[in-house]
Amino acid sequence: MIELTKDKKLYTVTVFSENTPGLLNQITIIFTRRQLNIETLSVSPSALKGIHKFTITVVTTHDMIEKVVKQIDKRIDVLKAYYNVDEELIFQEIALYKLSTEKVLEMGSIESLIRRYDARVLEMNSTCIVIEKTGLYEETQNLFDELSQTIGVLQFIRSGRVAITKGKVERLSDMLASLENAQ
Repeated sequence: MIELTKDKKLYTVTVFSENTPGLLNQITIIFTRRQLNIETLSVSPSALKGIHKFTITVVTTHDMIEKVVKQIDKRIDVLKAYYNVDEELIFQEIALYKLSTEKVLEMGSIESLIRRYDARVLEMNSTCIVIEKTGLYEETQNLFDELSQTIGVLQFIRSGRVAITKGKVERLSDMLASLENAQ
């Protein structure tokens, strides 16, 4: 679990840019220089053609996140950067768990466990079973903890956060529209 304090919160930074080599390095350096640890990082094409979206989570103070986002915004290849708190977003993570088929068979059925966590089996063969769980950090972590205690997890991976704002359209769309109207 990510440890938060009175002054520090979990912020989600969204960066819109063209798909430029080296930009990820430039962005991560901004966090490194301020001694901020990136908790999760996800990069993908956005809903806007030719524009990529970086989703970064970091635990910090409000003052620090404002400074970081302003500094990211100054990068030439960055179209716009924003930050949000959890209440302003809809977000998920995906986790994959690899289990020994032999251990699962020794235990009996894990069907009830899979149903309870709303997970699904992606792969099943003679050596391993791979389970997928999409959800909040706490949900994917709770399944990991239970599987570790009951069966043992051979491999585990969790994606970075993927998030969209609760607003109707992408915030960058609003900014681009206002620039068009100003011309």
